Amino acid sequence: MLPSTPRAGVALAVGAMLSVQLGLAVSVGLANRIGPTGVAWLRLAWAGVLLLVLVRPRPSAFRRPALLTCVVLGFATAGMTILFMIAATRLPLGTASALEFLGPLTVAIVRGRNGTRVWPVLAAAGVVLLTQPWQGGTDLVGLGCALAAAACWGAYIVLTQRVGDEVSGLRGLAVSMPVAGLLATVVHGPAVLGQVTWPLLLAGLGLAVLVPVVPFSLEMMALRRLTASAFGTLMSLEPAIALVLGLIVLHQVPNFAAAAGIAFVVAAGIGAERTGAREPVKTAV
Repeated sequence: MLPSTPRAGVALAVGAMLSVQLGLAVSVGLANRIGPTGVAWLRLAWAGVLLLVLVRPRPSAFRRPALLTCVVLGFATAGMTILFMIAATRLPLGTASALEFLGPLTVAIVRGRNGTRVWPVLAAAGVVLLTQPWQGGTDLVGLGCALAAAACWGAYIVLTQRVGDEVSGLRGLAVSMPVAGLLATVVHGPAVLGQVTWPLLLAGLGLAVLVPVVPFSLEMMALRRLTASAFGTLMSLEPAIALVLGLIVLHQVPNFAAAAGIAFVVAAGIGAERTGAREPVKTAV
């Protein structure tokens, strides 16, 4: 078991972001076949099944408020995943990413102490430089979906921390993820079921492990060790990680603004790591 230190929380958060970026890279081929919302449905549905089978949560063992929080977290998870995928099909990815980051940024600013609010502001500047949203056009539906995804992401951070504090292990995630998978199935499942083949199902199973089973599990553990403000600031490292992987794997050389953005978010991440430790929290159930 990792020690309850900010450094351990940062390691967990970075591991989650690496898993997400790898999962997104793998998603490209599937998105070309069943669409981005189809991929989101496949990820959430398989993740819900996996966690339900592996963890086997017993709702009767939960206190009613904790169970309700898990259910609400499931709705936030589904909304965050599906709405961002829709926004990404209607807006440039940089614009959609910058808008969605408003969610964790707001959490970081609202929940941060006066002495630590400089880090989310620095991270916000870095994300703007990284994503350079001014280079793309604006679609009102896409804009609305990106802002709604931002709200869901902010709620996801707050609710995940609350669930992690109230429920031991991954039992809370094993309730919220099936809820998210069920909601995604109701909303998008019928539209893509006819396109699903056995190879696609198997690919979706592997993808669900990368996104969201592994990263969401790591994020829940990270939020037991970090404040919501520090975690929200650390999420700004994700576009920087994507940019670095693009340089290494795809040989995409960043421009000066993007390079400056990396420096900003790394500095913010270091600041969040040093000031973002939480007091130990006793898990209720």
